[in-house]
Amino acid sequence: MKKIRQGEVAEWTFRAASPCPDQFNKIEFSAVFTDSEGTERLVPGFWAGGDRWKIRYSSRKIGAHKFRTICSDSSETGLHDRKGECEVVEYEKKNPLYLHGGISVAEDRRHFQHEDGTPFFWLGDTWWMGLCKRLAWPDDFQALVANRVAKGFSVIQIVAGLYPDMPWRDLRGANEAGFPWEKDFSCIAPEYFDAADDRIEKLVNAGLVPCIVGCWGYFLPWMGIDKMKRHWRYLVARYGAYPVVWCLAGEAIMPYYLSEQKERDVEFQKKGWTEIARYVKSINSFDRPITIHPTQYGHEMVEDPGLLDFDMLQTGHWSHLSLANTWESLRVARSLEPQMPVLVGEVCYEGIGEACRQEIQRVLFWGSILSGAAGHTYGANGIWQVNTRKKPFGPSPHGRSWGDTPWEDACNLPGGAQLGIAKKILEELEWWKLVPCPESVEPDLSGEYRCSFAAEIPGKLRLIYIPVPSLHGWITRVKNLSRDSRYEVTPVDPTSGKKYPAVQINTDREGTWTLEKAYNLFMPVYQDWLLILKKLS
Repeated sequence: MKKIRQGEVAEWTFRAASPCPDQFNKIEFSAVFTDSEGTERLVPGFWAGGDRWKIRYSSRKIGAHKFRTICSDSSETGLHDRKGECEVVEYEKKNPLYLHGGISVAEDRRHFQHEDGTPFFWLGDTWWMGLCKRLAWPDDFQALVANRVAKGFSVIQIVAGLYPDMPWRDLRGANEAGFPWEKDFSCIAPEYFDAADDRIEKLVNAGLVPCIVGCWGYFLPWMGIDKMKRHWRYLVARYGAYPVVWCLAGEAIMPYYLSEQKERDVEFQKKGWTEIARYVKSINSFDRPITIHPTQYGHEMVEDPGLLDFDMLQTGHWSHLSLANTWESLRVARSLEPQMPVLVGEVCYEGIGEACRQEIQRVLFWGSILSGAAGHTYGANGIWQVNTRKKPFGPSPHGRSWGDTPWEDACNLPGGAQLGIAKKILEELEWWKLVPCPESVEPDLSGEYRCSFAAEIPGKLRLIYIPVPSLHGWITRVKNLSRDSRYEVTPVDPTSGKKYPAVQINTDREGTWTLEKAYNLFMPVYQDWLLILKKLS
């Protein structure tokens, strides 16, 4: 009997007794698992090449687990009605994805948590083309993993081989085994995913959640809905037992850059991704969260937003000009029903357009989190497309390059490190209980740079982020605090995480603290600042 620790993945291999031609398209293979508490789970299997088929399984429930296989061709004795079992034992190491389980949406529908209820902070990094051989295995890939773990990232957004910014079968998209499908999409290529397995397992074993993007949206008209369902069944079967997140498509309804029927493609893609979302939900045997990467709003990429577990936004790459759209997009998405977590999944890659530098990254992070986002995804120009020092990615189909910064340099841009510092600051607090309270600072002005952002744990804690002031100046008053009370105010430098000496202040009978005359005390350097207010009495 196989023994596996909680959350870790067990794999069984089966061989077809009489393998038929075109097995991938003609056979469906699954297993019904019965866990130690008697609950059944239907788990899809996947074709591993030749006459081999595999099943992968994981669970946090300690005890004996049994299974029996189901093949759509019941006469195939090598695959149908095979039985097996495993024993799940306690996990005693430190990887949070095994210790606490994969992530899901919390009951408040505003943040994420592990399977055991432990809050999970989403700080994503963007590696769209991270499965291609330009990010060489093992040295380059493992070096980037180590860099991101050290900085505090928790999620990696990565595409399953059907990439943006290139035509199908462009050599820039190949991995060590080639491409994920045959040229005409007649059959999947298991050897491609054999190479991808090493990378996905490395992410998980490092404590990073893979947010697996099935493809870029414009592949749907090229492949058709039936082939795309097969693609997604393969991904769910191969990686669903791992603590992953599913992202149905990138820029889901955006037509191919050079399409001559863009309006028709948009209509087809929206209907098609709705059908694919419904299908993935029906085979999502380990209940991994499902989202979709948008052109702006994730909920607008499908006809039924209820098929999504959380809403992902894309809000622009135009440095400070993208800030106002980010805040408005968050406001709109958070106001919708059904209620679900919302986060920015793409915005202002650091360095893109020779702009979007670290100060923009800080404003985007703190402004989003204190406005109620469930997390935030960063991107570094040079990593997402995997520029190498010897050979940059080069032009996209529209004819221009997005920039030549090598990934080895991009991974050390200061903004990425500073967002890791921001996450660390929040993890010292009960961040998941924060409620936006923009009305509590004065003046609360709209515009490219809002004057401030604020969120609170009512009656206990207030966080205020103050960007470098615009023409309107800094805030003058903090309102809606407890009346006639004492607070401890700690200024924090968001570039370094350095905490300056705390100062006690008193509120007046209206629960207001006037800050206007204390700038030098609380913000000794002309830059952005974070203030942490803790109630003492």
